[in-house]
Amino acid sequence: MAAALAAVAMLTAVLAAAPAEAEEPTTWFVDESKLPFDPLPDIPAEQHWGILDGAGYRVEVPAEWNGDLVMWAHGYRGEGFELTVDNIPIRQHVLEQGYAWAASSYAQNSYNIRTGVDSTKALVDYVNAMFLDTDADQVFLMGASMGGHITAVSIEEHHRVYDGALPICGVLGGFELFDFFLDYTVVSQQLTLGESHFPVEPGEWFGTTVPAIKDELGAAPGSFPFLLSDTGEEFKTFMEWQTGGPRPNYDEAFVFWHGFATATGFGNFFFDLGTGDGSLANSNGLSVIDNTTTTYKLDDDPTDNSPAERALNRDVARVAFEKGARSNGEGITGKIRDRVLSLHNLGDLFVPFSMEIDYARKVRDEGRSNRLVQRAIRGVGHCDFTDYELTTAFDDLIAWVETGVRPAGDDVLRRSVVASPTFGCRFSDPDHTLHTLAVPCT
Repeated sequence: MAAALAAVAMLTAVLAAAPAEAEEPTTWFVDESKLPFDPLPDIPAEQHWGILDGAGYRVEVPAEWNGDLVMWAHGYRGEGFELTVDNIPIRQHVLEQGYAWAASSYAQNSYNIRTGVDSTKALVDYVNAMFLDTDADQVFLMGASMGGHITAVSIEEHHRVYDGALPICGVLGGFELFDFFLDYTVVSQQLTLGESHFPVEPGEWFGTTVPAIKDELGAAPGSFPFLLSDTGEEFKTFMEWQTGGPRPNYDEAFVFWHGFATATGFGNFFFDLGTGDGSLANSNGLSVIDNTTTTYKLDDDPTDNSPAERALNRDVARVAFEKGARSNGEGITGKIRDRVLSLHNLGDLFVPFSMEIDYARKVRDEGRSNRLVQRAIRGVGHCDFTDYELTTAFDDLIAWVETGVRPAGDDVLRRSVVASPTFGCRFSDPDHTLHTLAVPCT
């Protein structure tokens, strides 16, 4: 989150300093001067870069290539027109192991899964044809955040291309992520103001509605999220269930994700996410969000519905996705044929841990659970993983594909396991101080 906010601030400064006469771009473009990248010390390798079908790319092939290729799928890059590409986060490790790697900027920005899937697949074919002595024996796909969504769709659609996948902090629930943003918007209104609606008008939302909501959630004016009223405690519990259920590191996560300022005000991160119309880049202007069958909880009893819960579920605004909005080739079915190993922070509330639960259910319902391993990592950040966690997961995925021996993982579908005080300890870096607000394992 700190890196994301810093990037926004840097972009703002750059735009402010631009000459007044400079013309703003009106379509997607790649700044070719930003594509070159330097070799790593003491690792002989060839670096390649260029533009393929409108997307920038980087490719690196070690001198002692082992015959395999790792693809990197980046996350959401905003709505700007400049397309950028970055290096795989475990670059040194994959090169030391002899793997070639490649990454695409994609041909478009925005939350655009289809373009990410297609650009990444096209780059696999291009790398095989142009930069390798022979086609790669095995191709692995690693993706973060939106790149995790791209990864999940890619391995279902192109299972003959990819042999294994490592989604990290991924939007593995697909459209369910945007359902959660809707949940936050309508439940925050209904609990505090007694009425709710969607969509909201931004001026009124930030000028009147959000301040009134936060006043009701806080125990005193200006105390949200640090001191909560009884209604605030109910809202906190609602959000816990919507993001993965009772689990370690949630208390710290709730304060963290509500405890910094955005352009619209302090603690407004999730309120900012409620101002759209529910459409995505490839949904043809149609809303993809839905809460028509969602049951909201306000207390720790998962089986009994209290009077307050019954009232909330009766009165809260309900929104159905528009016909055809979820039929754009970006949905995740769980019909996996490749082996998948995923990582997720327990306290990530932006792309919450519930994404792992949603994915596990879909895979289970398709009878493919033997092809999925999931690991919970302590910490409240988004994509907050250490080299130890990433390289261990990568090596375990490779060994699984090559030997057929399934590595260990966490059971994300059993509430009692997820709620255990030790959950998230098994695969987290032993040095918990490397993670933001991670609850130490004892």
